[in-house]
Amino acid sequence: MSAESDMMVVAGILPLFHRIVPIVVDEGPAGTATRNYVGQDRDGVRWFVKAYPAGADLDAERRALELGEFARRGGIPVPGVRRTLDGDLIAAAGGMAVSVAAYVENAETAKGGLVGDRWAAVGETVGRLHRTLAQHPAGPPRRVPAREVCDVKRARQRFERLMACFTDSPPRSEFAVWARETAARRLDALPAVAAMLKALPASLTAQIVHGDLSSPNLLLRGQQVAALIDFRPPGHRSPVWELGRIVLDPRTVLAHPDWPAGLANAAAAYQAANPALSEQELLAVPPGRRRVPGLLGVSPVRGRRRPGRGHPGTSGVRPEPACGHGRAARAPRGDRGGAP
Repeated sequence: MSAESDMMVVAGILPLFHRIVPIVVDEGPAGTATRNYVGQDRDGVRWFVKAYPAGADLDAERRALELGEFARRGGIPVPGVRRTLDGDLIAAAGGMAVSVAAYVENAETAKGGLVGDRWAAVGETVGRLHRTLAQHPAGPPRRVPAREVCDVKRARQRFERLMACFTDSPPRSEFAVWARETAARRLDALPAVAAMLKALPASLTAQIVHGDLSSPNLLLRGQQVAALIDFRPPGHRSPVWELGRIVLDPRTVLAHPDWPAGLANAAAAYQAANPALSEQELLAVPPGRRRVPGLLGVSPVRGRRRPGRGHPGTSGVRPEPACGHGRAARAPRGDRGGAP
């Protein structure tokens, strides 16, 4: 199906399922696993339309949207989802399944890194998020062995399987070459990662978290957080890991030498917003989630770089955390702008 015909399907879904009459539908910011569109209605209101790839687990996507709604009800800046006329979170027609949400205007992703007051704003928002999600009906926070947060042995097995895939089918695209080189570097770095993880406490808190809180999924407006987007289905994971994943993004750490002071500001703002997480655990953020090569993995999956299109020589490859959790840490690509 061509991009033009896809937009025609979206233009038909919006009035039929959501009572939104679009005057224009354009391609939206690039997604990792979805095709995205922006529709504008007659009142000038813009809507973000996320089209899921064929074969997507729509029940899991609904649970992810419900988690975002739960956070929104707790006062977290999450774009509101526009339900269908039947009350569903996802509409399906014309061979396409989509969700519709408010478009976040005048926002940018955090891919430019954290500076200035953004550190405290992000720390405070993530703290409030985790405090809110600790009340989720999927279950309260609990203690888990630290090795469950970052399993070096499992990461090594994953890297070795991936390198075997590249041996069997040499990469032929620029992205696949990048993935192979990245996987090799991170495999070599695992011994250093294992040594660094010895600084972690014996056990850490696990609770319901965002699940994919990376720079493309954090939208900023000036020095403030505009929105958190792209939640994953509820699962107990480490809030320390999730905080570290966003505040110690390599785009920040490598570009801003003063990041230790910013990290301190973020941690202080986080604890003020979520005092349930102890200082001892917050001190585990740098050793537990510093984004050095080796803390992220690369896994072969069906075409994730461009939905519906695999990568020759890789069967579709996307970066994925080797330690901790989350859906993806993206390869370099265009900014997503203000999309929810």
